[in-house]
Amino acid sequence: MLGSVSGGLASMGNGVPYLIAAKFCHPNRPAIALVGDGAMQMLGNNALITLAKYWQEWEDPRCIVLVLNNHDLSQVTWEQRVMEGDPKFDTSQELPEFRYDQYAELLGLKGLVMREPDDVDRVWNEALTSDRPVVINAYTDGDIAPLPPHVEFAQAKSYLASMLKGDSSGLHSAKLSAKQMGRSLFKRKN
Repeated sequence: MLGSVSGGLASMGNGVPYLIAAKFCHPNRPAIALVGDGAMQMLGNNALITLAKYWQEWEDPRCIVLVLNNHDLSQVTWEQRVMEGDPKFDTSQELPEFRYDQYAELLGLKGLVMREPDDVDRVWNEALTSDRPVVINAYTDGDIAPLPPHVEFAQAKSYLASMLKGDSSGLHSAKLSAKQMGRSLFKRKN
């Protein structure tokens, strides 16, 4: 299997364990995991200890964990907004700052940080040419909606209802969503 994803919604924390399993199956191939910060704090950080233990046994040690760090349990936040019309519940959704890159270094792995769009090429080049596993701490904006190709009226209505109920990042999120939809409609490039 060339790729594997979570079997269903809310089955968090499988990215780094899947990465390790892939490396045991194919120690001569690079492997990449795309992981949210919630999943990293749930299980991923612990799984990095296993990665640190075994990576030197692999023929090709390249494996990359890209942590999408937006300080939010985004999948749940957006599900609440779009399906229920509820605003983001900051108390349960906000995640504390954690320096995934520094933790990786502590374990003997390589840690990199991606803060700006201009960092993307440099960081990926460095990660893909590393002599050891890499954790990329990629700071992202949790207010950018993961918009599906087709937004149903009921979803848009619930989303707007969540904003009216006092969503802490509602106005900022709505502006970003409008910008994102505008680009999609007019096929405008950055």
